Amino acid sequence: MTRWSLFLLLTIPVAGFSQKTDTLINKLDSLSRKTDSAGGQINNISPKAYNDETRITFNSYFTLLGSDLKQSFTKPFHMKKRDWGNLGKFALVAGALSFADEPIQQGAVKLRTNHSGIATTSKYITNFGGIYEAYTLAAIGAYGFIFKKVKMQTTTLLATQAYIAAAAVESVTKFLSGRTRPSYYPPGTEAEPRFLGPFSKTATSASGKKVYSSFPSGHTTVAFAAATVFALEYKDKPLIPIVAYSAATMIGLSRITENKHWSTDVLVGAALGFLTGKEVVNNYHRYSKLKAPGQKKNTVSFNLNYAAGHFEPGLVYKFR
Repeated sequence: MTRWSLFLLLTIPVAGFSQKTDTLINKLDSLSRKTDSAGGQINNISPKAYNDETRITFNSYFTLLGSDLKQSFTKPFHMKKRDWGNLGKFALVAGALSFADEPIQQGAVKLRTNHSGIATTSKYITNFGGIYEAYTLAAIGAYGFIFKKVKMQTTTLLATQAYIAAAAVESVTKFLSGRTRPSYYPPGTEAEPRFLGPFSKTATSASGKKVYSSFPSGHTTVAFAAATVFALEYKDKPLIPIVAYSAATMIGLSRITENKHWSTDVLVGAALGFLTGKEVVNNYHRYSKLKAPGQKKNTVSFNLNYAAGHFEPGLVYKFR
């Protein structure tokens, strides 16, 4: 045996043992590149898929949250041709709606002023989109933990991750846009939706009240982020997506009637929340596949048989 052969025999095992285990975030990023987080990823939402192996622990919660934030902020640098095309189409819709920002704002203020019932309802709904939404998530999560419904526990935790990630992206966007709110202008002055950019002096209104950038709507963003999580995780139960998205839409509309946001603020907030919620859900299911790679879901298939001179349709449900 030559000296080089002996050297290789000794160093190859050492090199193999010295390699560091790949981190969970790197694995999630790798899977994200294979299946786009805002694309057509197919997830297993069967209740059996939520178990001790795929359960979100204290450590994995923050690992997943870190991955969510990383993917959310770096998404513009990894967009594909299809993504840019969808962004262009959405920009055209938002641009067209921007011409209606002022008329919609004026009509909403008039409607709220002339109808006390709408004003009361609007106030209640907009509050529900703030602190009350956190109470609702806490209540749903408590129900899941008390009655040991692992899927509900997981969904609620994912909703909080979507809430946090969406709020982070929305806050940065607000800072960069520096858009004036409708409430920035004193009564009798025509409000104009202007983008003043970062470091703009929009912190105080003409009446001396502290206000913040209007674009996008924070209430709408986090409401749609949480709603999307529940809608995707329970898409097999049609009523849940309807209720989730209806509640988020009402919150967004209330921000217009409360004279806090322009219509385009709400539209962009809804889109941002939806994409963030979808990214969080897909990220968790990639995590689930890493934790339980052999886990399969039950399937339903359709078949058509010919017998006794006629066709007989049927469904086949396979337990795996």
